[in-house]
Amino acid sequence: MLKGIDPVLSPDLLKRLAEMGHDDTVVLADANFTAMSLAAGKPVLRLPGVDMVRAMRAVASVLPLAQDVACPVAFMQVCDAEAGYRSAVQREALAVLTADGLRDDQIEAVERYAFYERVRKAYAIVVTGELQPWSNFILHKGVLSAALRA
Repeated sequence: MLKGIDPVLSPDLLKRLAEMGHDDTVVLADANFTAMSLAAGKPVLRLPGVDMVRAMRAVASVLPLAQDVACPVAFMQVCDAEAGYRSAVQREALAVLTADGLRDDQIEAVERYAFYERVRKAYAIVVTGELQPWSNFILHKGVLSAALRA
């Protein structure tokens, strides 16, 4: 155990998040997500029994979001739902990020099959224990920086 590190973050998950470079993406997926076929040899990590909101809180505690892309966060749009619809889990997970300063206009809903195409480019997939369908998110990693020195 490490002081100040959320215990949901396993050593392997911390390693993968630390390895990611600027603008690499990580997928947080529900328990039913087709991770193994979409990962195609990329890391698939598992957080069994951990719901999406808890997983999002843990990952957000260490992962800076990209500020140089229009939408550093994407989520899978619920099929056949009206535009703008977000499930309860989607709203709660996104609220974790907006509490840290992410604006609503920096969050993008992505159609299911377009979401799958983005997942194929991700650095890693984290499969949670979330049982609510459509609870899938893509996070773009940003940078930690200090002010430029003149």
